[in-house]
Amino acid sequence: MVTFFFALIIIFLSLAALFESFRDPLIVLISVPMSICGAMIFVCIGIGGVSLNIYTEVGLVTLIGLISKHGILIVEFANDLQKEGKSKLDAVITAASIRFRPILMTTAAMVLGVVPLILASGAGAVSRYNIGLVIATGISIGTVFTLFVVPAMYMYLAENHSEKLDPSATTEEVVV
Repeated sequence: MVTFFFALIIIFLSLAALFESFRDPLIVLISVPMSICGAMIFVCIGIGGVSLNIYTEVGLVTLIGLISKHGILIVEFANDLQKEGKSKLDAVITAASIRFRPILMTTAAMVLGVVPLILASGAGAVSRYNIGLVIATGISIGTVFTLFVVPAMYMYLAENHSEKLDPSATTEEVVV
């Protein structure tokens, strides 16, 4: 529990420095608990003899970083679109649709990357299976939540950057 807490704190503070905001990291990290719960469903069911051990915990910490990347892609792009003058709704819809393919490609690459861990046999196969199953199921379920929950939370929590734009500055840029 302490490891997960510190991992979330470090990621939150890193994202706060990146976005220069405390709201945006909350939006990014909103899908982390859902992806962890998605991975833990398979651990609780005990598929393939998986248990909560050090290997599944390493997989869960890895999952936090992977799922955070999906939220970063959407939030950062939506903020940029708002700064260009789009409304919050248009920005998040455009960001989610444009970043849909990179998010799915990252998910597919990670799931296919851990397939050898899941199919491993021999010495140490159980530990590799634990890490692989947690990452594969967690990122698959977390991606579904990210694609729907992050844009919804963005609409609810994000700052409206388009209101900060100075209308006189934008008209001067168009004239020049």
